[in-house]
Amino acid sequence: MPTPKRWHVIASAATLLLAGTPAVTASAGPTDTDRAGHGRAEWAGSWAAAVTRGNTVGLTNTGLNDQSIRMTVQTTVGGPRLRVRLTNLYGEQAVKVGHATIARPNTATTDDLSDVDPASVRELRFSGGTSATINKGAELLSDPLPYPVAEQEDLVVTLYFPVLTGPVTFHGQSRVTNFIGATDLTTTPGGAGFTIKPNCCWMFLSGIDVERRATPGSVVVLGDSIGDGNGSTVNADQRWPDLLAERLIDARPEVRTPGVLNLSLAGNRLNHEGTEPGAGGFPGYYELGPNALARLNEDVFPQTGVRTVITHLGINDIWMSGDSAEAIIASLRQLNQQVKARGLTSLVGTITPYEGNGGPGVWTEEKDATRNAVNAWLRGAGRAEFDGVLDFDAVLRDPARPSRLLPAYDAGDHIHPNDAGARAMANAVPLRLLGL
Repeated sequence: MPTPKRWHVIASAATLLLAGTPAVTASAGPTDTDRAGHGRAEWAGSWAAAVTRGNTVGLTNTGLNDQSIRMTVQTTVGGPRLRVRLTNLYGEQAVKVGHATIARPNTATTDDLSDVDPASVRELRFSGGTSATINKGAELLSDPLPYPVAEQEDLVVTLYFPVLTGPVTFHGQSRVTNFIGATDLTTTPGGAGFTIKPNCCWMFLSGIDVERRATPGSVVVLGDSIGDGNGSTVNADQRWPDLLAERLIDARPEVRTPGVLNLSLAGNRLNHEGTEPGAGGFPGYYELGPNALARLNEDVFPQTGVRTVITHLGINDIWMSGDSAEAIIASLRQLNQQVKARGLTSLVGTITPYEGNGGPGVWTEEKDATRNAVNAWLRGAGRAEFDGVLDFDAVLRDPARPSRLLPAYDAGDHIHPNDAGARAMANAVPLRLLGL
C-alpha cells in the first residue's frame, strides 16, 4: 500500500542529457505491433486537474515572463509510456512554451521538495520540437515518451515560458508546494533558483496520460473543495480521490485498475459562477470555476478514457447562495442525464454537514433543512436515476448532532474533512460500482 509521499514531482520542461545517458525521444518507444500478443496498447488518464482563468490580481493575472515553474503531481495508474497535457483554455493570448521536462524527485535531498533526480530528467517534445505555442483557448499534447511510470508515483514537471504569458490557466488549490524561478531552469536538478514558492497551484498543466494494456478507463471526480483536499495534509496526497485510487490499486494490483482523475474545484457550485459573491462576505474568484454544468464539456468529457463520473456538489450552492433544494436537485438531475447520455456510469454523493463553519448566515437551520431535503431525494427517488448514491453524509456526520461533522473527521473549520475523514469517504465508495 502506498504511503503519503513527501515528494511530488511532475514534468519539467527540457531534457537533461547527462554524460553517458542517451537522449530519449518519442520515436524510441515500442509500437502496437511490438506488443502483439500482449494486448492492445491504449492511453489512460493517470492524473488530471480542472483549470480556470487566473484571478484578477496577483501572479495568476500578470502571468510568467522568462520564468520556469516546477510542479509536483502524483499519478494513479502506471504504464511504460506517458504524455503530458498543457492548456491555455482561459488565456487571453497564445502562450510560448520554451522548454518542458519531466523528472522524478530527488528523495536524497531535503530542499523544499524542489530537487529532482538528475538521471531521471527527460525532455518533453511537441510534434518533434523542444518548444511550442499553446494557442489561445487551446490544449497542447506532448509526444509520447518512453518513461515507465509506477502506480501512485510522484513526478515533477518543469515548464519554461520565455515571454510574458498573460493571465494563466491554472488550478488554484494544489495542496502541494510548487516552485517558480527566473530563466530556463527546466534541466536544473537543484531547487536553489526557484525563489518563489506558492503553496497553491498548478499552472498550464492539466493532465498526464499513461499507456496501458486493455485499460478499464478512468473514474472522474467532479467535486468542490472537499474533493480538492481543503483540510488535508499539504504535500501528502490525502484527498479522498487519492485514497480511492489507493483502494483500487490494493484491490486490483494489476493492469485492469482504473485511473482516478480528480476534477474538483474548491468553491465550485452547481448553479453559480465562481466570481459571484456568497454569504458571510465571500467575494468570489475566477479560480472557483464556472457552474458545474458548464464544466462538463471542458473538465469531464474530454478526459482520456473516462468511464465513470462521481458528482459531489451542492454544499456551496447552499451556504454561499442560499439555493433551494429544488434548484440543486434540478441541476444534479441534469448532470446525471448528460453523463449517462455519453454512456458513462453516473454516481453521486450526498451533501455533508457543516454547522459551525463561518460567521452569521453561513450556516442556518433553514440551510441545513435544504441540505437534508437534497439528501432525502438522493436516497429516495434519486437512487432510481443515478447508477449509485454514495452516502458521504452518513459517513462523516456526528451521530449525536447530525448537522455537524464527527469531531474525529473535522479538519477544524467544521466543513472540510481531515485526512481520516477523507479516508472514510474513500472507503465508503463500493468498488463494485467502479467495475471491481
